[in-house]
Amino acid sequence: MVVKSVLYGSGSSKHVDAMNGTQLVDVSRLCGTGVGMPEAFLSMWYPRNAVMSSKCPPVLHLPSVGEQAHRLSVLSQTFIAAFSQQPQFFSRAPGRVNLIGEHVDYCGYAVFPMAVEQDILVAVATNTTGMLNICNVDPSHAPYSCDINNFEINKERPSWYNYILCGVRGIKDEGGMQSPFIGLNLAICGNIPPSSGLSSSSALVCASALGMSYAHGLSLALDTLAEICGRCEMHVGTQGGGMDQAISFLATKDTAKLIEFNPLRATSVALPQGASFVVANSLAPMNKAANSYFNCRVMECRLATQVMAKRAGLPWRTFQKLGDLQQALGKTLPQMISMVEDTFEVRPYSKRQVCELLNTTPEELNQVSLSENTRHIQEFKLHDRALHVFSEAHRVWEFKKVCEEGGPYALLQLGKLMNDSHRSTQLLYECSHPKLDTLVDLSENLALGARLTGAGWGGCMVALVEDSKVEQYKEHLWNNFYSKESAAEGRARESVLFSSHPGSGACVFVK
Repeated sequence: MVVKSVLYGSGSSKHVDAMNGTQLVDVSRLCGTGVGMPEAFLSMWYPRNAVMSSKCPPVLHLPSVGEQAHRLSVLSQTFIAAFSQQPQFFSRAPGRVNLIGEHVDYCGYAVFPMAVEQDILVAVATNTTGMLNICNVDPSHAPYSCDINNFEINKERPSWYNYILCGVRGIKDEGGMQSPFIGLNLAICGNIPPSSGLSSSSALVCASALGMSYAHGLSLALDTLAEICGRCEMHVGTQGGGMDQAISFLATKDTAKLIEFNPLRATSVALPQGASFVVANSLAPMNKAANSYFNCRVMECRLATQVMAKRAGLPWRTFQKLGDLQQALGKTLPQMISMVEDTFEVRPYSKRQVCELLNTTPEELNQVSLSENTRHIQEFKLHDRALHVFSEAHRVWEFKKVCEEGGPYALLQLGKLMNDSHRSTQLLYECSHPKLDTLVDLSENLALGARLTGAGWGGCMVALVEDSKVEQYKEHLWNNFYSKESAAEGRARESVLFSSHPGSGACVFVK
C-alpha cells in the first residue's frame, strides 16, 4: 500500500480534486472570502490587498454524484426546513484513525494517524440577528441557539452542540477579529460513528471552526486552524494533545502522516504495499469528556514528569510534559525508559506520597499540577503511565523507520509494533476494554497486527491485514464477534467494520 502526497497549489486558477474528481476553486482567490457576504461586511474584516495563504483549506465545487453529494443534498434540505434559506457554503472535516502512537500527543510526542473517509459536514449561512442557531439532521440531537457574541460552554453538562461552540469560541478568541461577529445558521450531519474512537467530536470542532472562519472572511492557514482547534476543545473539558485536529486539517488523500508538535508539522510516509487497514467498532461507546479517565491519564503523565524533573535537579513546577523533560535532559527514549525504572516503583502512589516526592502541599499540587476534574483523585500510577508513553513514542519512530526501509519483513514488523502497542495500552495505560481485547485476540491468526485506536475505554480497533485476507478477516470478525453482539443487530456491516484508505483533510464546498 503506497501512500502518496497530493498537494493543492495556488499557482493556477483550477485544480482537480483527487478525492472526488471535482474541480477546486482557485484557493488564492477564494480561501479568505466569505461566500454570499455583503460587500460592506467583507470590507470590515478582509483588506482587499491581503495576501492569501497558499496553505488555506481547499475550496471545492460541490460534488454532483456519489454518497457525499447525496449527504450534502439531505443536509441542504434540513437547513432550508430549519432556517427558510439556502446554505451559502459547506465546511467539512474528517475523522481519523491513529495507526500507532496512542496517548503520547499530549505528552509532546509524534503520532502516526491518517484521516478516514467518514466526516462531519456543516451547512452555513449568515443571519442578521446576531444569533448562532444550530440544528442536526439527526432529530435525536436537539437544536440550540445562543448569542454568537456572548455564550458560555457548560462543561458539567456534556451536549453535542458544545463541540460546535468550542469551534466558534476558538475563532472568536484567536481568529484575529475584534468587532462583533455576524450571526450564523448551522446545520450538521456526520457519518463518523459517535464515541467510537474515530474522533467525531474533534471533527465537529474543526468543521465548525472552519465554517466560522470562512463565513467571516478569515484567511487562516491549515496549521493555524489545527492549533486553534486543539486548544479550544479544552473548553469542553478534554485535555487533549492536538493529534485529532492536526490530521483533520493536514491530511491529504492516500497519505498517512507522521505528525510532530511544537511546532506543528506533518510528514507524508509511504506504507509498504500488500496490506490494508481494517477498522472494527467494539460497540462499546466512550465519551472521554464525560468522565475523568482520560484527564486522569494526562495528569498522571504530568505528575510523573514533575517527579522525574525534581529527582534530576530541575525546577519541577515548570514542566508539564514528558517530552519537554526528555528534551531538557538530552536523553534518548530508551534512556528515558531506564530513568522511569530507576525513579518509580511498580505500584500506585497516593496523593500524599506524590506531595512528599515533590516537597509540596496538596493545595499547591491541585493548583500547579492537577486539572479541576482530577483534583479528587487520590492515587496515581506513575511508573506504568510514563513507561507506556516513552515506549509508545519509541514505537512511532520505529514504525516510520520500517516504512522507510521496507524489505520483505516490513509488514510483519509493523504488525508486531501494533501488537506491542495494544498490550502497552491494555496493561500499562489501562485504557482498553474487554470488547477491544476480544477483537484483538480474534485478529491473531488473520491480521498482521491489531490495536485499539483513539482514547480507548471502548471505541474502535485497527488491524493491519494482507490484501488477500481482508474479506476473510472481516467475515471472521463478523461471525465470531458481531453476530453475538445485540448492539450490532440491524446495523449495516460497513457501519461497524470497514476497510479504510487515507482520506483527504478539511475543506469548504461552494456551489
